Amino acid sequence: MEPAKNQPSQETSLHFLDYWRIIRIRKTIIITVFLITSVIATVVTFLLPASYASMTRIKIENDSASDVQNMGNMSMVTPYDPYFIQTEFQIMQSQQVLGRVISKLDLNDVWGKAYNNNVPFTTDETMLLLKQRMDLSPERNTKLIDITVYSGDKNEAAKLANAIAEAYREYRFSLHTELATNGIGVLEQSFEADQDKIRFAQSNVDFLRSNLKIVDFDPNSTAPSPTLSEADVQKYNENMIEDEQTYTKHEKQLAGLEGYDKEKLRDILPGIVTDPELSDSLSNLHLSEQKYVQMTNTLGLANPDVITLQSLIGELNSEIDRRVDGIMDGLKGQLASDKAALDELKDQVESAKKKDQEEAQRGQPYWEAKRDLESDVQFHALLQAKIASDQLDLQIPKTSMVEIIDQAKPGKDPVRPNKTLNIILGIIIGLAVGIGLAFFIEYLDTSVKTIDDVERAFQSPVLGVIPQNVGYLVDDKDGENRHAEAYRVLRTNLLFSRKDEKFNTIVIVSAGAGEGKSTTTLNLATIFAQNGQRVLVVDSDLRRPTLHKLLHVANNLGLTNYLLKQNTIEEIVQTTPVPTLHFMASGKLPSGSMGILGSTQMREMISELKKRYDYIFFDSPPILGVSDASILASEVDMVMQVIQYRRYPQPMNLRAKQLIEKIGGNYAGIVLNNINMSQDESYYYYSGYYHDYYYSRSEDSQAAAAKDSNAPGDTGRTGIKQKY
Repeated sequence: MEPAKNQPSQETSLHFLDYWRIIRIRKTIIITVFLITSVIATVVTFLLPASYASMTRIKIENDSASDVQNMGNMSMVTPYDPYFIQTEFQIMQSQQVLGRVISKLDLNDVWGKAYNNNVPFTTDETMLLLKQRMDLSPERNTKLIDITVYSGDKNEAAKLANAIAEAYREYRFSLHTELATNGIGVLEQSFEADQDKIRFAQSNVDFLRSNLKIVDFDPNSTAPSPTLSEADVQKYNENMIEDEQTYTKHEKQLAGLEGYDKEKLRDILPGIVTDPELSDSLSNLHLSEQKYVQMTNTLGLANPDVITLQSLIGELNSEIDRRVDGIMDGLKGQLASDKAALDELKDQVESAKKKDQEEAQRGQPYWEAKRDLESDVQFHALLQAKIASDQLDLQIPKTSMVEIIDQAKPGKDPVRPNKTLNIILGIIIGLAVGIGLAFFIEYLDTSVKTIDDVERAFQSPVLGVIPQNVGYLVDDKDGENRHAEAYRVLRTNLLFSRKDEKFNTIVIVSAGAGEGKSTTTLNLATIFAQNGQRVLVVDSDLRRPTLHKLLHVANNLGLTNYLLKQNTIEEIVQTTPVPTLHFMASGKLPSGSMGILGSTQMREMISELKKRYDYIFFDSPPILGVSDASILASEVDMVMQVIQYRRYPQPMNLRAKQLIEKIGGNYAGIVLNNINMSQDESYYYYSGYYHDYYYSRSEDSQAAAAKDSNAPGDTGRTGIKQKY
């Protein structure tokens, strides 16, 4: 089978309880920062001088605003200026306005005496102080501006606010007056220059009229009078149109008649031209022809009357032909007459136009000069009206440009500092900074914090969780140590983690010093011994042995004496207060014997001890510090790593585990040591639950439970039946 591969670590999101755990763990930092910030905020608040506020409300308009309607009843519509209010804000804080206030109230001397050891301020310095004390704010969707001034003297605050509003109004009025006065002066200069120009232009017009012999009876005319008036021209145009239509009609009619012969014309002309002679002749011809037909049928062609009638019919035909020719000649004459009248009318109009053009061309210099004169006169009149209007407007007060709506009054209570608000903000900020600092420190802390962190990073099980201040179980003669159950759980999980029931030699290592491996070794061995097993504890930390101090025994003879073949096992093994628990001290380490744990004698001793004891526990030095722990890890059956809660970074502990696996050690699991149960509630069920369960019962129940758990061959709380 292929060896199982470590699963990659997965990122986990923090639960609400994780945040609460961090807050509880770092509560000292949070409370300290919270108290410091709150105290500082409170002290500063009470040390700050009291400040009063007074506000003046003013209404502002553009410079075009006036109290009366403009001359000519023309309302001046001012376009919207989105920057007007902000511009006025800057003007209110300028030298033009604040300088008036400083001069009027003599602030340089007053504030110099109050704040500068009787040395007067300069105007710039006073302006800077005044700007710091004033606040400008517009009221939304209105033309109102609030001027607020802060001062330690409530009367001074009101006086300054009113003075700023009044100074701004005076500035606007003076600026308007100055601009208007300058404008009127420019207009008056232009007016005087135009008078000379008009006099010269009038002389030129009179000269041209005399020299060119222009007839001009209308002083308001700017062009010569035409020969034909507009009415005459319109009448001529109407007549020409009418004559052209008549001529065209007669022309088309005559052209149509000329295409017929005389016989056809006899039938057509009576319907077109009213001619009594032609009508009578045609009627007589018709009657004669009827009578001729009747007489021919009765009398014959040779009858004299028939012959006479035939002669009459011939005369009538001749007469009708002559009359048709005469009518056609008359129509042609009428068409020629229409053409002559139309040409004459056109000639009259063209002649009048030509005459007018010649007259206009001859008098063009005069009429141009007269038009220029008229334009100059009109502009001169407008300029005169503008000057009069501006002079009148200058005399009208512009109270609507800047209007003081509300005068500032002294405040009753100080507005700064807001003690309640400052203290609340100090409390909130202190709490936020404390919590933020706690989480920041937690973020920087890469040490072991939770079982999930360990199992995710190490890919190994956590066999036990040991609380703080567990003490030494070997000194607990009554078996009432409330943390003993944590080691019983560790014993159970350790037995479960064995791959072979014959594994009974265990070395307990740690990455660094002070993680509690010696205490864990002694207490775990005690638990095994209290269960009836024969247990030996070997102090293999040759450089810094501590177990003999915990057991209050001597360290004269021990492991090193046996390995150097100076003493036997029986001579170096010592007893403890627990009957089935034996102890082998480290002994004195001679110089030049640093590699003694890797000797053949050490391996032979381990084999011998496995035959004599059910379990042998080795206390080793830190595995990352010296090579002794690595040698022991390769020689015993199982290796268990102790990691102290929040002591060393995870990479350091992970390096220790990798070193154990690299040398071929059988890595059994991890023990989390020194857990603060009062802060980390997530660990409570590992020890607090057992303590509450076992030690809340009566003494008889506890004794019976202890007797049952210590019975030979009993599975106890581990659920595993041991063979001894």
